[in-house]
Amino acid sequence: MKQLVFLDTVGMLATWDRSDQWHHNARRAYSLLEPTSTTPLSTTLVLAECGNALARTSFRARVDEFRKHLEATGNLVWPTAEDWRAAWAAYRGGRFDQAGLVDQVSFVVMRRLDITQSFTNDRHFRAAGFETLF
Repeated sequence: MKQLVFLDTVGMLATWDRSDQWHHNARRAYSLLEPTSTTPLSTTLVLAECGNALARTSFRARVDEFRKHLEATGNLVWPTAEDWRAAWAAYRGGRFDQAGLVDQVSFVVMRRLDITQSFTNDRHFRAAGFETLF
């Protein structure tokens, strides 16, 4: 069975944008993900966050291609209504070093799917108890 790895906005943006301060670390970490033993997945909210961040750049097509790939492989997760409510409760409480709402949804989805690793270096994921890959 393949291990699931969660793709976060920070990691994806760093992978695509060579001017990003984390680009080299992110590319190196992504290249170490073994395609035969890991399955990368993400949520619709993370993908929307990526799309918003790159809306005024040359990366629009890349984000859309990535969306198509995640959808085709079944690796784009739509958060459930329960995920949404649990994330809002954590958000209201300022949990996990006051992580934002998209991160809170990510944490809930990751726990539901038993994912322990996230392709990011976002400190909020570490505060929530997840391993970050760069």
